[in-house]
Amino acid sequence: MDRRSLANLAHLRRARDLVDREYARPLDVPTMARRALMSPGHFSRAFRAAYGETPYSYLMTRRVERAMALLRAGMSVTDTCMAVGCTSLGSFSSRFTELVGMTPSAYRAREHRAVQAMPACVARARTRPTRDQAVTGQPARTGEPVRIGEAVRAAGP
Repeated sequence: MDRRSLANLAHLRRARDLVDREYARPLDVPTMARRALMSPGHFSRAFRAAYGETPYSYLMTRRVERAMALLRAGMSVTDTCMAVGCTSLGSFSSRFTELVGMTPSAYRAREHRAVQAMPACVARARTRPTRDQAVTGQPARTGEPVRIGEAVRAAGP
């Protein structure tokens, strides 16, 4: 990897870290792009190339991950929606259902005793939404995680 690619990846990580920390704030692509020191268009393309999903998709996945923890703790769906930074209950419920494979209400009503016995960091990793979850309806961790790691170096010289 050349120096410029490494610098771009470092800038993208700063924007991703912003989303990880400030997911409950109103965040948009221009705000994230400013953190990465890039134009919004270039940022969106670079983020998708590096992490396999759009910045908005990453933000919503992060919000759903946090919502899962709040729902397991017994918070109402409406309060959870607002606590994770979503302003539309309908959009939140649709995205939650798409990623988790069940509605927020159904998820909240499920038994979560095993997850509650785990340390929080393990519970987050084990309950992270997966790409094929909405299709199969299976619990979390049945397929490839939605949240993608760092970019893999392309083969070649």
